[in-house]
Amino acid sequence: QVQLMESGGGSVQSGGSLRLSCAASGYIDSRNHMGWFRQAPGKEREGVAGLSAGGGITYYADSVKGRFTISRDNAKNTMYLQMNSLKPEDTAMYYCAADFRGAWYGGSWYDPGRYRYWGQGTQVTVSS
Repeated sequence: QVQLMESGGGSVQSGGSLRLSCAASGYIDSRNHMGWFRQAPGKEREGVAGLSAGGGITYYADSVKGRFTISRDNAKNTMYLQMNSLKPEDTAMYYCAADFRGAWYGGSWYDPGRYRYWGQGTQVTVSS
């Protein structure tokens, strides 16, 4: 049974940092493409960062480039999202996703409909 468990969310002031974790169990491991998504109230779920199987390729939404870093610790089977220089517009529920269907590349990684498994989410709130 696949499980993705996010943690690390919280409330910070603008300019602060948080590190989100996504612990995977079941058959999800470094052989799977994975991603971080976020959804703010009244908005669609959007891709924040993607990490290829093996970890050699990363993608970021333009809004977080240079501030967020996606990574994975294979020994712990855990994916991370280091978020620095946080802004109020980063406020959202953050989700990790895994097991991408189809070709994973720059033009597809951010499509939430193509990930099979999702975590329950962790809330990030950034105050000005």
